[in-house]
Amino acid sequence: MEQQVLQIEILPNGPAVVYGTCTIKVGGEVQKIEKEKTFLCRCGVSKKKPYCDGSHKKVGFQG
Repeated sequence: MEQQVLQIEILPNGPAVVYGTCTIKVGGEVQKIEKEKTFLCRCGVSKKKPYCDGSHKKVGFQG
């Protein structure tokens, strides 16, 4: 079985970008992510958590 390498990039003052297929557990529910790129919220303000909706720009998130 070939092991896939998962890459996660933290964008300055923005979301975490997950490259490739993975699973994520959200509130007890497991979701399979099968996209080339998935953007995850780091600012805590997104209305689509755990996914980024661009709210970090409105609140001036730095991190």
